[in-house]
Amino acid sequence: MIAIERVLEADGTVALWAVNRTAGDLSGERRFLGYEQPVRAYQSAHKTPIAVCWSDGGTIGHVEIFNRDVLAALPGQNGENVSVGCDIVAAGKMRNGADRWWCRTHQAHWGTKTDIVAAYSTGNLVCSSQTQPVSFVVNPLDLLPDEHAEVGVWCSMPPAITSAGLQVRRRPKIHLHIRDEANGIKIFDNDVSALLIKYGARGDLFSATDTTTVAITPPAAFALVTALEEGRPMGHIDCKNCGAPHLDLGEFSRTAHIKHLCGSCGRDGIRSSEPLISTPLKPLQDHFNPEPVFIDVDRRLSIDDFPGAAFAIWASTPAVLWKADRPQERGIHVHLSVNGKREIDETFGSVIYRGKELKRADLLAVMIQNTLT
Repeated sequence: MIAIERVLEADGTVALWAVNRTAGDLSGERRFLGYEQPVRAYQSAHKTPIAVCWSDGGTIGHVEIFNRDVLAALPGQNGENVSVGCDIVAAGKMRNGADRWWCRTHQAHWGTKTDIVAAYSTGNLVCSSQTQPVSFVVNPLDLLPDEHAEVGVWCSMPPAITSAGLQVRRRPKIHLHIRDEANGIKIFDNDVSALLIKYGARGDLFSATDTTTVAITPPAAFALVTALEEGRPMGHIDCKNCGAPHLDLGEFSRTAHIKHLCGSCGRDGIRSSEPLISTPLKPLQDHFNPEPVFIDVDRRLSIDDFPGAAFAIWASTPAVLWKADRPQERGIHVHLSVNGKREIDETFGSVIYRGKELKRADLLAVMIQNTLT
């Protein structure tokens, strides 16, 4: 029988060994597999490098990697759809009483007989989802909104209509605006792979009191915005075991539920008092804009007045984070360039294209459909 031994080493780390124990021989041949990671690796550790990672199609998320071995093996400072090492933590017991572990990178349990035999044979501790590709960025942009007059963060989705006439299908991104004067010139207006938001000392949002930073990834932003648009019940819960903020993604972000599986420690005994979709982005959003106000803009535009122009059209969406003393605008957003020069970057209440008035709801449906998740 092959078993797993946990050995506490002098420096406090926990080494995992696979031991082949035959009848009457309790020692057996031993094979080192790797180190079990501490469950609580909170964002107060940001003095050292971290990586923010996410996978397409995931249903829950841990988001951050602190494991030094996994960090050292990352192929560069950022990447999309790459193979990343497993980050293993203790996750309680299985139903049969055997020890269980959780891979925070790939969101999968480890510790079945099949897992243990494979680890002993290869000397590698890898979860069943290890081949699942992930995207990552090391030390993403770190932003303290209180240092700026206005900050807006959106989930960037593909345009619904373009002058090229082709449907654009792509993964979501994070779009960031920063202004140092109210309604002034944007000092930053671009997409970023991921974002770390520091909310300072204005209040504790989570049960882990040393957590003062929230990571925004494209899947988390997309889940929040689509839930807001469709009126799904949202809230936030922390894991009672490790204190980590719980994040529902994918299928779990489309249906409210009571029982939740922690993406940080793999415990599945988290329950909310009522069915909801949990995301740490909701308290972050409420923290900076507790009573959001939207205005339906009345500006009008006819794309037909600009023959030969290059353009892209989106439905506006609610901001993931909005820090500004003015309402958010709701309507149809247009980028339009003439002879290579951007002439229009504005939100309109009415947009005419090919003689017909576009509908925001129709545009939004196309954007969501063409977003790869």
